[in-house]
Amino acid sequence: MKKIYFSIIVSFFFVSVKAQNIPMTFHNGSFRSIPLIIPGVMNPNLSPKSNSGISLDVGQKVYFLPNGKRNSKALLFTVDTTFKKDTVLEIDEIIKKRKLELLIE
Repeated sequence: MKKIYFSIIVSFFFVSVKAQNIPMTFHNGSFRSIPLIIPGVMNPNLSPKSNSGISLDVGQKVYFLPNGKRNSKALLFTVDTTFKKDTVLEIDEIIKKRKLELLIE
């Protein structure tokens, strides 16, 4: 009986974490547009020096175009439970760091 309760509690935990929707702001501090790919949500094009409000589910993947071409998408980040509500993500800075990581890999 304890195993059943434990399984139910664990199942509810993972369902609630997966369904968690986190509002955030994408900030583009650069002077260039930044195209992103967010599967199942949208493919935003962040204007230069702009903010864009968005709510994403935990587990959602966000891609960028390292070469500026749609056929060369790379994972920018995956939303997880460490993302805080109403966080402002400096997308241009995250992309710079991610490009460096990709060069090292």
